[in-house]
Amino acid sequence: MLRSLLPLAAIAALLALPLSSAERLYTLGPDDYIVVHALDVEEFNGKPIRIDARGAINLPMIGRINASGLTIAQLEGEITLRLKKFLLDPQVTVSISEFRPRPVSVFGAISRPGQIQLRGPKTLWELISDAGGFKNDVGDKIRVTRRREEGEIPLPGARVDETGKYYIVEIDTKDVMEMSNPDTNIDLAAHDVISVSTADVIYVVGHVNRAGGFVTNGSMSLLEALSLSGGFKPNAKQKQCAILRVQPGTDVRRIIPINLKRVLTGKGEDIVLKSQDILYVPHDAWKDFGTGLARTAVAAATSSVIYAGIRY
Repeated sequence: MLRSLLPLAAIAALLALPLSSAERLYTLGPDDYIVVHALDVEEFNGKPIRIDARGAINLPMIGRINASGLTIAQLEGEITLRLKKFLLDPQVTVSISEFRPRPVSVFGAISRPGQIQLRGPKTLWELISDAGGFKNDVGDKIRVTRRREEGEIPLPGARVDETGKYYIVEIDTKDVMEMSNPDTNIDLAAHDVISVSTADVIYVVGHVNRAGGFVTNGSMSLLEALSLSGGFKPNAKQKQCAILRVQPGTDVRRIIPINLKRVLTGKGEDIVLKSQDILYVPHDAWKDFGTGLARTAVAAATSSVIYAGIRY
């Protein structure tokens, strides 16, 4: 039986409601719930309809429709086409009442890394905001990895990885931090993996004026690190400083003795520090730089403020 279930004015207003561009581009899939309205069709009662595991819905009068992989506009078009058997000019609107959960993962230099269940359209910028934003030691690249069956990543430079199973693209962190390039604000797909790179950080701790971690995207020497840390405090043990450096493939740090006084006077080598190095400057009252003070240095570096504005 065909007649209006709602007042004509109400239905006309409903049909005129605009969907966001993100919803219009959203691809429907199993476990999404949709609502279908059609002018003068009582059989379409406006109750939520679940897209089943095979990606289909069943509608009165017109039967089974494969909805998975279609956008809202495409599904509206398909329903309209089938209703033309019964109506001269079908007026159809489809809306999403509940989005299916879609897992994405974000990790690296991000405040709250982990897996996030997306419900509805979500962009890269929104995801990073939801995950608490970047840490201070954020690097200069964000990598997005996407399963090929979820579609291409719509950015220049996107490529298929060596396995042939994933699309990969790298985005400049600066574009996201400053929101300066809207093209990088891509819509996310299920199972996307967002990897936020960590910048190289050098730590200076101990008896200096500005202890902390200093971000470098290039190289940093002993004297540059000392300068950034504000130089020695009075009674610093300049001749018996040390670099704590992680040994490759381990979590163990070896102690490299450094006479910073000789370096300052040009008699010692101003060596280049490596990422995650800790330059430790002891107090003159400290007798020894042994295991105990080494642990203290590592603990101090771990809790250091990271000065992200300084990059080389």
